[in-house]
Amino acid sequence: MTAPEATVVAVDEAEELAVDGLRWLIGAARETSGGGLAWSRKPSDDELTPMLYSGTAGNVPVLLEAWRHFGDDSYADAALRAGRSLADAVDGVEDDSLYFGRTGMALVLRTLHEELGDPAAGAAADRALELVRSHFDGTRWGELFELMGGNAGIGLGALLAGDWDLAVLAVEPYLRTAERTPAGVHWPHRPGTDSRLHHISHGTLGIVVGLARVGEATGRTDLVELALAGAADVVSRDEAGPEGFLVRHSTPQYRPDVVEPVNYGWCYGPAGDAQVFRLLRDITADPAWSALADRCWHTVTHSGLPRRLSPGFWDNNGRCCGTAGVLALACDRIAERQEQKEQRQQQDPYDFARVLVTDLAARVTRDGDGARWSNVEHRASPSDLEPCTGWAMGNAGIVRELLRFVRLGRGGDPRYAFTWPDQPPVDAPDTSRR
Repeated sequence: MTAPEATVVAVDEAEELAVDGLRWLIGAARETSGGGLAWSRKPSDDELTPMLYSGTAGNVPVLLEAWRHFGDDSYADAALRAGRSLADAVDGVEDDSLYFGRTGMALVLRTLHEELGDPAAGAAADRALELVRSHFDGTRWGELFELMGGNAGIGLGALLAGDWDLAVLAVEPYLRTAERTPAGVHWPHRPGTDSRLHHISHGTLGIVVGLARVGEATGRTDLVELALAGAADVVSRDEAGPEGFLVRHSTPQYRPDVVEPVNYGWCYGPAGDAQVFRLLRDITADPAWSALADRCWHTVTHSGLPRRLSPGFWDNNGRCCGTAGVLALACDRIAERQEQKEQRQQQDPYDFARVLVTDLAARVTRDGDGARWSNVEHRASPSDLEPCTGWAMGNAGIVRELLRFVRLGRGGDPRYAFTWPDQPPVDAPDTSRR
């Protein structure tokens, strides 16, 4: 299940790979006025981007991760410098969303205030959220109406950044816009399309996350019930039961010329679906959600990934739709299995995590500048794409998961320094029982 010529990577080797990945990432940063640091999506791009998805805001979490992991203040200093550039960019951003705009920036700035005691970052987070609030039209913020670019993400990000009123304001429109289906509800992800997307990044399950988190935190049972109805619609579309779980990207297929009908990663597949089911398990205490998460894991581990089985199958190493996103789920399962009294008959998550890390090590480019990863576009020539810096497709997302894998391999804390908004946290290990 590994890349050709790959040998199993030890924990210490994975840590060295992460260090080299951090070195390349920091080397790709650019200085801004006032001593800030910022990134473009890839080094050849002229335009700097502050977004959580593929820019500066998404790179800060891995710097915090490295600071916690190594105890090296130089990573915290780099995070603070990145925060200065984010604060300077708040007023000029046109997008208000979690992954592509101000809400994601606000969440990271709030974290810098809380974790590193930066009051300027906290003030910038407040300003960003006020701007987000001022742009609400009564129903939405723009064309997208889902987790990454729309209301669900704004609600989730606002909740985690401490603005609960804005969080409720963002998700309440889903109550009146839900479309009933035979099994539950769903929503159009944007106007003017007949397709209904089902998964976490742009579909129903992403909206479920926003509704469930905000509803639970604020005591709004109507929001939680709507979240469960959305999840029920997606569960009804499963094509891999009873052992597995696999739902098509959309119904009818959205952009069939460029979008594959079946995916396995965080964005459009069971690796992301499992994260939603983990969340609903934690909120409802219903074991049915645990069983669904197990079925997602079965499908992921039996899909053939990370092998590149055909053109276009598993061409991405990153966190959004590639290997690092599956590694995040594997490490969640490692951490949770440590707390379980009964072991389920499943692919061992640590064994599979090692497969994924070994594959990342086999596909890396490593030289004097550090380590980075190229994704593949099989329809283009040459097919190897320029390495990216950020969370979604680049070093930040990959290195963050490598560092966590290393800690788990050493029996350390499974928690992140920055908990990603749509990834349910795991508890710290109870060392008193060891």
